[in-house]
Amino acid sequence: MAEKVALLVFSGTTDRLLPAGIIASGAAAMGMDVEMFFTFWGLNASRKENLGSSSFSGDYDHRELERRLSGYPQWHQLIREAKRAGNVKVHACAMTFDMMGMKMEDLADFFDDVIGVGEFLERAKDANITLFI
Repeated sequence: MAEKVALLVFSGTTDRLLPAGIIASGAAAMGMDVEMFFTFWGLNASRKENLGSSSFSGDYDHRELERRLSGYPQWHQLIREAKRAGNVKVHACAMTFDMMGMKMEDLADFFDDVIGVGEFLERAKDANITLFI
């Protein structure tokens, strides 16, 4: 059985979504299984209409950060690449999905399904690495 990484993606800011994409693609390239669970602001940032926008947390110089990130893949591109590279499953949190009045067609094309927290925990319980981002 392959090693597994479980990522709970809560934040919707670029400076946190980008590491989630980097970790997912790195783990997939290493042959690890990846389970990603997007909830609250992470799920909201995954709406098709929000994919091109960026926001940052903290006291950064946002223009400088955007300048430094230009030329690098965006977080959602990294998740697509991770899915092509390996066994990466991307789930939307059912509660957040319902609370925000979402439909599957609202979300980025990399989502596999909408599941409840219980199902995610079942999938993540044997993970070697679990991260809350």
